[in-house]
Amino acid sequence: MPVSLLSPIARDLAITEGHAGQSIAISGLFALITSLFISAIIGVSDRRRVVLIFTALMVVSGVMVALAPNAPLLMAGRALLGVAIGGFWSISAAVVMRLVPEESVPKALAILNGGNAVATTLGAPIGSFLGGLIGWRGAFFCVVPLAVIAFVWQWRSLPALPPEKATIRARDVFALLKHRQFAIGMIAVSLFFFGQFTLLTYLRPFLDLVTGNDAPLISAILLALGIAGFVGTIMIGWLLKSHLYSLLITIPAMLAVIAITLVEVDGTPLTAGLLLTLLGPARHRRAGWMVDLAQQDYAT
Repeated sequence: MPVSLLSPIARDLAITEGHAGQSIAISGLFALITSLFISAIIGVSDRRRVVLIFTALMVVSGVMVALAPNAPLLMAGRALLGVAIGGFWSISAAVVMRLVPEESVPKALAILNGGNAVATTLGAPIGSFLGGLIGWRGAFFCVVPLAVIAFVWQWRSLPALPPEKATIRARDVFALLKHRQFAIGMIAVSLFFFGQFTLLTYLRPFLDLVTGNDAPLISAILLALGIAGFVGTIMIGWLLKSHLYSLLITIPAMLAVIAITLVEVDGTPLTAGLLLTLLGPARHRRAGWMVDLAQQDYAT
């Protein structure tokens, strides 16, 4: 949502677009911290209760961001969102695997990540469209009733989920970095996402310049980006079977070439739209990697 609404947020709060972009960085930072320490924090707590807490945090965050009178409160709301996102995604796969029969685990994981792919596809263009109709605050507030519905649904449907294994200590996570291959992999993935989100964070200001601040056209470009990404997520399962390593090299290279081309070529709405459509599959195929590799690992 902030990606598609960055310029209106900056104007309304009288801050720079760079400052407004920190609302994305701060949610990512708190998601990272939460994901690293979540196992030690929740300990032996019932996972059902933990999921409900994270969903409740989403509701509170949505209200805080929508009503934020200034940048500090906006950042606080986004930080709370980072805690909810980082915590939820750290335990979601394990929770899903306990909710279905063993033979249905790959399908359940695919549905979980498929929902994420659909949300990512539609979030930015819908956010931009709603921002033009009801303002960025109204667009953000639309998240609140959705989170409330999710909370009620989880409350009624999730069974008790006490932990099945010993709690992982926080230092155990960092101990993995002692393994050279794991450390190199973490550095590579971190650099990849660093570049990707640096590009995506300030996509809205760039599109404002290219389109002359045409909100419907911006929404259409973002929708094309999302749809292309969703198609890429579907296709990746076929390609991974025989082209895993070449894809791990090609996708980051594609992102780099597209980013440089966007900056160096005189931007027109058509040029930007075509380049961002190519960016979509490269951006979203990471979700396909996760689904496919998780299924292979579980099957093994």
